[in-house]
Amino acid sequence: MYIDTHAHLYLEQFDEDIDVVINSAINANVLKIYLPNIDLESINNMHVLAKNYPDNCFPMMGLHPCSVKDDFESTLDIMKEYLDQGVYYGIGETGVDLYWDVTFKKEQVAAFERQIEWAKNYKLPIIIHSRESLDLTIEIIEKHKGDDLTGIFHCFNGTIDQCRRIVETNFMMGLGGVTTFKKANLDEVIQYMPMDTMLLETDAPYLAPTPFRGKRNESCYIPLVAKKIAEVRNVEISKIMNVTTANANRIFSKADN
Repeated sequence: MYIDTHAHLYLEQFDEDIDVVINSAINANVLKIYLPNIDLESINNMHVLAKNYPDNCFPMMGLHPCSVKDDFESTLDIMKEYLDQGVYYGIGETGVDLYWDVTFKKEQVAAFERQIEWAKNYKLPIIIHSRESLDLTIEIIEKHKGDDLTGIFHCFNGTIDQCRRIVETNFMMGLGGVTTFKKANLDEVIQYMPMDTMLLETDAPYLAPTPFRGKRNESCYIPLVAKKIAEVRNVEISKIMNVTTANANRIFSKADN
């Protein structure tokens, strides 16, 4: 089976046909879907989806960097109450986003570091958003590196050197639709990337793979990402499926204990 390690299927883009979307994923052999949280407003819909599909959808808790404002500390206080009371499979998505707005860069870093401490304390993987901030987020993880911290650099599209540094921190990398884009130039780094650090993801509804680029992304497109990686690595697609599923089960295993 396949695992989608990062999808926002609880967003309004799926309000009209979420049952069809989940069934399409299952029919494509994508049997597990991990749901990173965004902000306080997204929590309820995420919980509803996880409750309706307990065997397929697994919630995480965190504050997306694009949602970090002056009041981020009180927002995180509320999220920590959820963490203390519920069952979650990861911390995130968190990190730093310097693409849209740098106004709250300092606050984003502070929120990220607080959630890193959560990951350590709750023994959960942390899910990192690093748009236009990959070197910075790697540096922060390197500072906190230890046996008590692991996680995923979501939507990885970096260089071989950045990949190497991530591997040395005991983190994994999520590969999604961007890997299928002609101008992404990720083939060389995918060839270099150790297979035991690879994960599949969609970031649905965003970043749909070719030939659906520009349309709504769905978890059922995971095999298209696997196919691209298999072609680049010159292996059978079943190899990519088996390895990435084993990797996902390993990194999320602590949440099941």
